[in-house]
Amino acid sequence: MNRRFFLRGAVLLGCSTAAHPMMTSVTLAEGGRVLGENRLVVVILRGAMDGLDALRPLGDPLLASYRPTLGLREGTLDLDGFYALNQGLGGLLPLWATGELGFVQATSTPYRDKRSHFVGQDMLEAGTGMDVPLPGDGWLNRMLQAVPGLRAETAFAVGAEELAILHGAAPTRSWAPDTMLDLSPQARLLFEQVYHDDPLFQAAGAQALELSA
Repeated sequence: MNRRFFLRGAVLLGCSTAAHPMMTSVTLAEGGRVLGENRLVVVILRGAMDGLDALRPLGDPLLASYRPTLGLREGTLDLDGFYALNQGLGGLLPLWATGELGFVQATSTPYRDKRSHFVGQDMLEAGTGMDVPLPGDGWLNRMLQAVPGLRAETAFAVGAEELAILHGAAPTRSWAPDTMLDLSPQARLLFEQVYHDDPLFQAAGAQALELSA
């Protein structure tokens, strides 16, 4: 996936989804003023991140003993005197400062001492503990089944294949880099209102709109 496709798709996907009435409480008031929004984004990293490296508990004396290469404050961004963020994730720091970001560390599924990472990943998306065989649906799809007036556009999966977390009876849609998303006039206005004065995303947003044309 190249940068052009990711930028066009990921940014516009978020805007298109946010504009859907079942997904968010966004309201365009007089003059196009945005009153607020709520959106759930679930990112599943299939064995791709070292949690202790991303969020380092530097205040824990055992860290230096068990992970000596991670026990140093150099190259980290302090959060609260105990935890520090890997500097590669510095883009998340403003969200932490405004109280919009939190961390839940040292959590896991009960899958232990087994040989298959793939089964462990499937259990994570199924959300059913150690129940075997796994059900045919994912925990996010089961949650969607409780949403009143659910439509397929309420939830999008990014990728060419359906994610296990979205398997189930609730209708969902998927998007891949070679798929175009048509923005409604309301969604385009929403996009412009949300990002027009954002120092981080204004330029990227304008480029995404241009690429989608």
